[in-house]
Amino acid sequence: MVSLFKSASVVSLLTLVSRVLGLVRELLVAAIFGASMFTDAFNVAFRIPNLFRRLFAEGAFSQAFVPVLAAARQKEGDAATRHLLDHVATVLFWVLVVFSIVGVMGAPLLVWFMASGLKRYPEGYAAAVGMTRWIFPYIGFMSMAAFAAGVLNTWKRFAVPAISPVFLNITMILAAWLGAPLFKRMGIEPIYALCVGVMAGGVLQLGSQLVVLQRMGLLPRIGASVRVFKESLADPHTRRIGKLMLPAILGVSVAQVSLLINTQIASHLAAGSVSWLSYADRLMEFPTSLLGVALGSVLMPQLAAAQAAGDKKSYSSMLDWALRSVTLMSVPSAAALLTFARPMVSVLYQHGAFGPQDVEQTTLALMGYGTGLIGLIAIKILAPAYYARQDIKTPVYIAIGVLVATQIMNLIFVPYLAAGGLSLSIGLASLGNAGMLLFLLLRRGIYQPEHGWAQFTLQLVAATLLMMAFLLWAEESLQWVTLANRLQRVLQFALVGVGAAVIYFGALWIGGFKLLAQFKK
Repeated sequence: MVSLFKSASVVSLLTLVSRVLGLVRELLVAAIFGASMFTDAFNVAFRIPNLFRRLFAEGAFSQAFVPVLAAARQKEGDAATRHLLDHVATVLFWVLVVFSIVGVMGAPLLVWFMASGLKRYPEGYAAAVGMTRWIFPYIGFMSMAAFAAGVLNTWKRFAVPAISPVFLNITMILAAWLGAPLFKRMGIEPIYALCVGVMAGGVLQLGSQLVVLQRMGLLPRIGASVRVFKESLADPHTRRIGKLMLPAILGVSVAQVSLLINTQIASHLAAGSVSWLSYADRLMEFPTSLLGVALGSVLMPQLAAAQAAGDKKSYSSMLDWALRSVTLMSVPSAAALLTFARPMVSVLYQHGAFGPQDVEQTTLALMGYGTGLIGLIAIKILAPAYYARQDIKTPVYIAIGVLVATQIMNLIFVPYLAAGGLSLSIGLASLGNAGMLLFLLLRRGIYQPEHGWAQFTLQLVAATLLMMAFLLWAEESLQWVTLANRLQRVLQFALVGVGAAVIYFGALWIGGFKLLAQFKK
């Protein structure tokens, strides 16, 4: 467990660096561009390759690739695994080349499917189509980066994949800060500079990981002939990955269809709705990435190795530790989002073109996401427990049910809460998704909780309630949105944050919870 904790800590720390820079990026974009039809256009254009990236990269491909790679390395050794890497990389590379060309050509259709409501603003719609063409090839770089990350994580080299997103944030910060004024002087819509930043970030993310693979002697050789492509496609491991990807694509597609529907609905709401959801989502990425994604990326290769070795006890024990760890941090994080969302949004975003109306709408969206934060994080731990067993179908069936439930909730919430209703539906659906994943793991005897959960839950609830009481007092008693002095808002926020942490962890300590023991198991 110590090894798992150390690896997860490294990933979390490096992910924190990336997310801080990502937040800086969003603050800069919010201050320079605000929330308008052009920011909506960029967010739609950026979501399109990201949608397919989650489908082919971090989604279906990684879910199928990493367990097969880990099992092959465990059973066949490194030499045979290198042939697997060559064949998989060859097939993936050429599929991505063709797909990127088709995506650039089909940009108008993709934008219409994603956000037809932008047609109300012809200039914004045209900008979305143009920016989609600029950045659609980003999916190719990111999918190959996901391949490289899967290899590095399997070899327990977690640092580089975790830090590589920093490059995207840096290039987009430079694009907004320096590129936007340059584009304006050139007579080009300034927001197009962000597209240059996206593409440059994709190149650097992939390149940084390929350098490490080269040093490890694991850089794959990509075939350039039809014969090699056919041989790679016929490899049993490649075929196994493809077979696993089919249900995984369906499962990930369900989540992406939900995102597509929500973006489509948001595009028909008030101008800025897509951007409000994006700004709220950026804040959600902090806890989900630091806790769920970090632990999930470390956990899945080790769960897959334990499954291949037939070590059921170790498998269940690792899963129990991961669930207890994310619960410890996700419950207070969710409570903070529900009770302290407006001060967070005000302190971080309210500046320049981002006004009080944007604060209120982003706050509603953030609170909606906050209702399901625990579920969103838990899914990152529970789903890999199935993927490591090469069971892709169960999460798929659950995801289909969740999609139906999400859209039913949209019909109920959106007329009253607008963009906030979309995020609330996602939040509640995530809780249901995580609950079903956990229930089936328990029912099938795959996961057997270890002793102490009842006491841990009581300690956690008591500490969280005390922290929430303090945050509610701070939200009501101190000025946030109406406070003109931004530095004062930041200082208030920092002091309240420290106070909340002291109350939460202090209450846990008084209640008898041994924090260090959790990470020294």
